[in-house]
Amino acid sequence: MIDDFAKAYLHSDLRDVRETMLWKLDGLTEYDVRRPLTSTGTNLLGLVKHLSNTEARYFGDVFGRPFPERLPWWDEDADFAADKWVTEHESRAEIVDRYRRAWEHTDATIAALAIDAPGHVPWWPRPDVKLFNVMVHVLTETNRHAGHADILREQLDGAVGSAAWNTALQERGTAFWEAHRAKIERAAKAARPAQP
Repeated sequence: MIDDFAKAYLHSDLRDVRETMLWKLDGLTEYDVRRPLTSTGTNLLGLVKHLSNTEARYFGDVFGRPFPERLPWWDEDADFAADKWVTEHESRAEIVDRYRRAWEHTDATIAALAIDAPGHVPWWPRPDVKLFNVMVHVLTETNRHAGHADILREQLDGAVGSAAWNTALQERGTAFWEAHRAKIERAAKAARPAQP
């Protein structure tokens, strides 16, 4: 009973955060979804590409259910972190569609296996796992990248939140957020130790 509940709960949360990841792309230009916004090149569409890779591998190979498509960034000669950025030859639609196909593959794996089904993650220090371990790991990974996406999207156009229908944060308006940020800046400056 608890196993079914845990599996359904984790799966539901994963479905929700997937939608958040795609919502972060809505209304942005091709340049803005691809542009590197950190010193290591983190970008919104690259995060989606990376998460399609994450789901395809963890809910595919780990359980002997390989993702049916070739993902070239798995190749040994692929560019460094090739699954975290998008070339000019890859379309947004291609990346998003692949992510959705990875979801379908993941959903089928989750539906087919019991939460204690064994898997093997050769790159982990303790490689023998259960479906439960992988579900928690991928949900954690996806939420982590959704947090990155929150910050990147806010830098681009100020859009914040986890879904289009949840507009409470946006409704506060620019003046509110400028005052809020200024208050935090004042507190940070006041906390600095006095210079000798």
